Amino acid sequence: MSITSEDVRRCLSNSPQLTFEITDACNLKCEYCGYGKFYSDYDERKSTRLSPQRAKALLDYLSSLWGSELNVSHNQNVYISFYGGEPLMNVPFIKEIISYVEELDCPSRSFTFNMTTNGILLDRYIDYLVEKEVRLLISLDGDRYNTSYRVDHRGVNAFDRIVKNVDLVRARYPDYFERNVNFNAVLHNRNSVESIYEFFQTRYGKVPSIGELNNSGIRPEMREEFNRTYQSSTESLMQSEHYSEIERGMFLKSPTYHSATLFLMQHSEHAYRDYNELLFGKAKQDDELTIPTGTCLPFGKKIFVTVNGKILPCERIGHQFALGHVDDLGVHLDFEAIADRYNGYYRKMNPQCTACHNRKACSQCVFNLGDIDGPKAPRCLGFMSKQDAEHYRGTQLRFFQENPEAYHKIMTEVIIK
Repeated sequence: MSITSEDVRRCLSNSPQLTFEITDACNLKCEYCGYGKFYSDYDERKSTRLSPQRAKALLDYLSSLWGSELNVSHNQNVYISFYGGEPLMNVPFIKEIISYVEELDCPSRSFTFNMTTNGILLDRYIDYLVEKEVRLLISLDGDRYNTSYRVDHRGVNAFDRIVKNVDLVRARYPDYFERNVNFNAVLHNRNSVESIYEFFQTRYGKVPSIGELNNSGIRPEMREEFNRTYQSSTESLMQSEHYSEIERGMFLKSPTYHSATLFLMQHSEHAYRDYNELLFGKAKQDDELTIPTGTCLPFGKKIFVTVNGKILPCERIGHQFALGHVDDLGVHLDFEAIADRYNGYYRKMNPQCTACHNRKACSQCVFNLGDIDGPKAPRCLGFMSKQDAEHYRGTQLRFFQENPEAYHKIMTEVIIK
C-alpha cells in the first residue's frame, strides 16, 4: 500500500504537536548530547535563533488547514513545544509566540505550551512560565554522579545548579510543580533505571521518563565510545534489585509495560484505538493493504521545525530528512514529493517487510535504519522471523501471566482513556 499527497496534507492538518527548535545555543555541553560528538546527522550548531516571523508564518499556514475541511476534530488540543539547545536562552521568542497563539482565531483548536529545559535558567523566568501554565520537562539524570555527563562548557557538573532551581520552583509554586513539572533522564553507563527512579521518587515524588541514547547517526570513529556509554533500559530494569516495584511504579514509563501495551493494541481483537474502531470494527489488515515499516505517517504525530527552518516529522531523526522548510518567503511543502519519497522508502523495504512475521505490528522507523537513501535497502533492525515472532508473543503473554493486574490497568487507564 502507498500514501497520497492528500494523506500527507490530512496528517499535517490534524497533527497534535508542533515543536520549535528556537535556538541551537546551549549553556551546557552534555557529553552524550544528540547534537554533540557522537552524532553527525544534524546541522552545524552556530548559536542561531529561530525567527519569530518564520514561526508565525507556519502557524498561519497551519491555522488555514485547521479551519479547512481536512480538519477532523471539533476541538483538538495542539501542543506547542519549545525545544533547543536550551530554549530559555531565547525567551523573547517564547513570549512572542505564546502571545501570537493566544490571539489566533481558531475555534477548532485549543493549545497547551510545553518546554524541554535543562533548568539552569529557571530561577530567572519561572514567574512567567507559571503565569502561562507552561508544562516543563526538566532534563536531569539522577543524583550528582548519575548527572556527571551533564556539564557546562568548563566541564563542571551541572547537578547542583539544576536541583537548586528545581527546589526553588517547588517551594515557590508547589501546585504548579505538582501539575506541570516532570523529568526526563538519559540512561547511560553512569546510572541505572533503579538509581534514577529512586532519586526522583525520594526527592520529588515523581516518576521520570527514562530515555536511551539515540543509536542512529553515530559517527563511525565514535562508535566504540558510544557503545561503552549506551545502556539498554530493559536490561537495566531487569538487573534492578527492586525490579517488580519499579516496574509497577513506572507503569507506561517502564519498558515492559510499554511493550505490553503495544502488544495489546497491535494483537488484541478487543482493544480499540478510537470510537470509530469500536463502533464500526477494525479495518482488515490484509498483506496488500499494510504499509511497509512502522514509520509514522508524515506529520501524523508531530511537526518539528529546526532553528534553520527545516520542517521534519520528528526531532529524533537526522536533519537530512527534512520534508520542507519555512523561510522569509513563507512555508514550502510539496505534498506530492513527500508522498513519493515515503512510497520510495516503502518499495525499498517491502521485500523485507513482506517476509517479516511482525509486519502488521511493526514499530521500526525507517529513518533509523542507516542509509535509507542509498542504492540498497538497509537491513531492518525490527525484522522478525517466525521463531522471533513466537518468542515475542510468548514473552508478552508471560508478562501478563506473571502480572495479572497489568491487563486491567492497561485496558482501563490507557486504552479506554
